[in-house]
Amino acid sequence: MDVWGQIAEIDFLVLSGICVLFFVFQLYYLLFVYSKLAYYKIPSALPDITLPPLSVIISARNEEENLRRNLPAILDQAYPTFEVILVNDYSEDDTKWLLKDLCAQYKHLKMVEIAEHVRLKHGKKFALSLGIKAAQYEHLIFTDADCVPQSDQWLRHMACSFDGGKEIVLGYSPYLKKTGVLNALIRFETFHTAMNYLAYALKGSAYMGVGRNLGYTKSLFFRGKGFASHMHILSGDDDLFVNQNATPQNTAICIHPESHIWSEPKTTLSAYYRQKTRHVGASKAYKAKHRRMLAAQLISAFLFYLSAIVTVAVFPQYWYIILGIYLCRMFVQLLVYYTIMKKLQTKGLIWALPLLDIIFYSYICVNGFFALFRKEVKWK
Repeated sequence: MDVWGQIAEIDFLVLSGICVLFFVFQLYYLLFVYSKLAYYKIPSALPDITLPPLSVIISARNEEENLRRNLPAILDQAYPTFEVILVNDYSEDDTKWLLKDLCAQYKHLKMVEIAEHVRLKHGKKFALSLGIKAAQYEHLIFTDADCVPQSDQWLRHMACSFDGGKEIVLGYSPYLKKTGVLNALIRFETFHTAMNYLAYALKGSAYMGVGRNLGYTKSLFFRGKGFASHMHILSGDDDLFVNQNATPQNTAICIHPESHIWSEPKTTLSAYYRQKTRHVGASKAYKAKHRRMLAAQLISAFLFYLSAIVTVAVFPQYWYIILGIYLCRMFVQLLVYYTIMKKLQTKGLIWALPLLDIIFYSYICVNGFFALFRKEVKWK
């Protein structure tokens, strides 16, 4: 072998070694993080406990049609004692009149009205804080106006998850299935995000929750000074609160199918982009250990794909080696993901996993980078 051949061989070993390194990183997440959720046993029956009274809190701005469509399913939950507090956050549609009609029909529905002040601009956290202060019960459940529970047992499952002194309950909220690649990407991203935060919660390192289906206690809210430490960040009423207050001892998950909350997905790429930009803006305020944890996971996956592509492009004669590494990762991924997808009602996406996975990591990493330099000026 001549000198140039030896150099080329060394270059291939370096590039393929980098690919293998990121492959090992990915195996760690698959086998030691996500497997926690894959092997998690969902309780088949509700425990026989005394159910605590609940306060369900929803903040809404110009959500008349969503409330008309979804609120009755929340008000009609099969639960012994609960109230629904709807914070009408300066709506300019007919939300106020719809709520007045519903309040006459449902005595456990209460409305908190916020009037816009010319000198006072506020975000969702202010509205939720007013709703929490108006709540008469200790255990709080949160959702949004565009969300609908899968069953009338939603509140029972969430309430039972507080058993044993838990102060935070992380629920799950998938998006409805529509046609198109964007919808598949949104549903996959939602599945992946849920898989991540639920698995890490089971691992004892809860770092976020989703406000479409989330519970925590009123005493924890006030003990942790509410949203005070991140009130200046418009988003993060859910994930930043969990990031600040969750511990291995006080957090539980609730993913029984009857407890899922369904939401309408974004229908345009620009709307989805703005939504993800808000989320990235909040994630910058996560605890340092969680930022490092998430960055390592996302970047290692992105660089795995990038290093594999570069290696094949530079040394096409060794394509079969890189393909073997890729197929090994994909095989493990399919085994772990499919088990979780069945629990999270997204198993239909498994057939598109090879495509969705690379699009997801590429989009999230690139969007996350550019979102670091943007500001969001409103919550609704």
